[in-house]
Amino acid sequence: MTLNWDSEFTQLYDRCNESMRFTAFLMCGNWHEAEDVLQSAFLKLYLAGPKLTDHSGIEGYLQQILVRTFIAERRRVRWRREKLTDALPDSLFVAPGAEDGLVVWEALSSMPARQRAVLVLRYWNDLSVEDVATALGCSTGTVKSQSSKGLQTLRHKLGPEFDPSRLGT
Repeated sequence: MTLNWDSEFTQLYDRCNESMRFTAFLMCGNWHEAEDVLQSAFLKLYLAGPKLTDHSGIEGYLQQILVRTFIAERRRVRWRREKLTDALPDSLFVAPGAEDGLVVWEALSSMPARQRAVLVLRYWNDLSVEDVATALGCSTGTVKSQSSKGLQTLRHKLGPEFDPSRLGT
């Protein structure tokens, strides 16, 4: 069983690593934290894998672990939040036309973790309400209300002058 699971896990890792990494990045806001959350999620799945009786929905289970790990980290580690300093940060290179994406990204990264997770899963990963509810371990009503509140918060942070059609969506 262990050799079979090792092989299956390796294939799953090769297949899902990049998409799960980007999902983690969208939720976390930086690549370092995203890598940590993703590594923890893969480790949890690897340890639980031999105990699972059905591996048919393993990618969804991995996504569920990833989201729950992200939310747990946000609850547990408050010190990772931004700290005010007297010095300005280094300037960030911005590709031409990317300013609008950065504005949206900044607004999204300042939202509560659960709202951000719902918006990323629902609108970036294009998951159904039911799939998001499964990933977050909550009801579909919670997903709908968090989506509504998250979009309202995002619109408020972006302001009335922001035109979403500039994003190419």
